[in-house]
Amino acid sequence: MRTLIQGALVVNEGSADVADVVIEGDRIVSVGKRLESTGIWGIGAGFDLAVQADVVVDGRGMLLLPGLIDDQVHFREPGLVHKADIASESRAAVAGGITSFMEMPNTIPQATSQEELQKKYDRAAEVSPANYSFFMGATNTNLDEVLKTDPQTVCGVKVFMGSSTGDMLVDNETTLEGLFKECPMLIATHCEDEETIRANMQAAKQQFGEDVPIEQHPLIRSAEACYKSSSMAAELATRTGARLHILHISTAQELSIFDGNKPLSEKRITAEACLHHLWFTDADYAARGTRIKWNPAVKTAADREALREALRDGRIDVIATDHAPHTTEEKEGTYFNAPSGGPLVQHALPALLEGVRQGWLELTDIPRLTAHRVAELFDIPDRGFIRPGFKADLVLVHPNRAWTVSKENILYKCGWSPFEGDTFQALVSGTWVNGIQVYDGKTVSSVAAGERLQFDRSKR
Repeated sequence: MRTLIQGALVVNEGSADVADVVIEGDRIVSVGKRLESTGIWGIGAGFDLAVQADVVVDGRGMLLLPGLIDDQVHFREPGLVHKADIASESRAAVAGGITSFMEMPNTIPQATSQEELQKKYDRAAEVSPANYSFFMGATNTNLDEVLKTDPQTVCGVKVFMGSSTGDMLVDNETTLEGLFKECPMLIATHCEDEETIRANMQAAKQQFGEDVPIEQHPLIRSAEACYKSSSMAAELATRTGARLHILHISTAQELSIFDGNKPLSEKRITAEACLHHLWFTDADYAARGTRIKWNPAVKTAADREALREALRDGRIDVIATDHAPHTTEEKEGTYFNAPSGGPLVQHALPALLEGVRQGWLELTDIPRLTAHRVAELFDIPDRGFIRPGFKADLVLVHPNRAWTVSKENILYKCGWSPFEGDTFQALVSGTWVNGIQVYDGKTVSSVAAGERLQFDRSKR
């Protein structure tokens, strides 16, 4: 099967140029200008190369990007499938241009043993249209099990250094020291200092009783709590030589931990920013309430601007979603009852393209931060770029087709979005995973086209 995507603006490796892309089987075989189809139809004479294509896609006026690689999602299977499952959320992901995901271990049961971890891989192989990997979860008592993890076939080890959704808090200093010293693979951390949060929560209860307003969330889960935990993780990684990736940075203060002057290949400590921290501020709590309750919390406009600047200067390495759905009924609870997290995979790329319109991102920043650098950071071979010989994970986007997020077009199993009522100008019109078109702008294919991601850690 050979597919020719003609005339799209190919956004890749720092440039945006009109080109044609040929897919054969699961790989990109050619990227060039004016590659003529001698199969279904051609578009005139004077082309650089004749291509026999089974399918021709008219990409004129469209953007073609490498499929996004999301290094942090929560798809809730097993045990929490009333909120989401691997099939439903991976379908929403490819409709949003995300062709690969890495999923977190705080399910029921938790992925804290090799047996439970493998069950997730087996399930994804059956149902996922997107490529997949699953983090091994660390606890205070499972270091021996963590060390059995294969770094070539598992994206990393997840450590909750602050409690969030679930009960996987790792707060034993001896355990953390041993993990950071002995683990040969990437350690991804959720960093919030539990002692600071508990003190802030107690102070809020003394002031408001049980009726704490949502606006207190960024004060309870404060910048101080984030910095204290992130800086401790970075110090531990520096001391032990561990490969540390700190997830969902949310404060300006934490950015002092990271180095924007080193190339990514030389970094042992890296940082991720998430869409919601780049988009919302604490001023949005008044209108959106607990729907934008995340851990770490959405913070000030100054924090948001600092994060955006860090994307540009290299202190933050990648953008992810931290997609974490809950039901509408759960999210509409009181401050203490409403869980943190929200669904984002379907709307991340349109929102980032809106960021280009708003001027805080360059168009070429999107593949750099959501595909190129994610592939480099996690040592994923043959993905994340539009290059001959690479896997054909691609997303085609109409940049000027306005649409409004509504319940009628939301694909998340939970049926809601923090962007409901918002209008985006860019619309995903096609997604390919391993050369198979899994989304055509209207319908997600039923084909489980995704593959288990592989990791080449031989260089590290």
